[in-house]
Amino acid sequence: MRLGVIGGTGLVDMDLSEQLDDGIHLIRDDRMTVETSFGSVPLRAFTLECNGVAHELFFLQRHHRNGGHNCPPHAINHRANLMAMHGAAVDAVVSVCSVGAIARDFPPGKVALADQYIDFTGVPSTFHDDEARFTSVTVPFDEVLNRTLQSILVKVQNFGQEECMQYTYWLTQGPQFETIAEVNAIERLGGDMVGMTMPREAKLANELDLPYAALCISSNWAAGREPGDASKDLDHLEVSAQANERLQPVWACILGLLS
Repeated sequence: MRLGVIGGTGLVDMDLSEQLDDGIHLIRDDRMTVETSFGSVPLRAFTLECNGVAHELFFLQRHHRNGGHNCPPHAINHRANLMAMHGAAVDAVVSVCSVGAIARDFPPGKVALADQYIDFTGVPSTFHDDEARFTSVTVPFDEVLNRTLQSILVKVQNFGQEECMQYTYWLTQGPQFETIAEVNAIERLGGDMVGMTMPREAKLANELDLPYAALCISSNWAAGREPGDASKDLDHLEVSAQANERLQPVWACILGLLS
């Protein structure tokens, strides 16, 4: 297994020091900069021995910029990021996303999966600027990956088998959060959660034939959905903190795929 992981507001960095158990050992941890035709991308590459078998793990922080992770969502170079993963010859990509929840059964703290996305932003995300090539995204996320990840998430979060674990991601342009009216409209049109990045990656992964799945951390209720306080302002730092407090199910998925 060569696994690519893309982190965002949740999973800022890949700190494996406290995640490894007796069956998984760290063999290599290298930082490198990969040059692609769309720009340079910092990658962190690990070799892990899982039950006697070596696996490669490549981590990319989608908001990377000048050594930090503060690139705003509308300025992310998704083409460089996905081309770097493709160049690393990964077998699959798992994207970690912080989202605002609309669906009532997706409260803050829950980690679930995307099974569809809706993108009405009008912003193209493609490698094919110079020729007409059309990629099917009828099923935008890898079904085998999603089934495997769902079984891990249900177990680690102590959910019953009836728990809803797959939702529709609505892409918003950002970098502003949504208005209450926008969230109400998004719900009517089928959106279960809102975010500013992930479907752009999913489109590019499909063009590259890269199996891709999105782990979605419900970091907050979307605008107007906070129980008891519909007018509550959304705070970026509060949202980020919540996303990074709910990483244990994410770690279980990453290590579960490798082991």
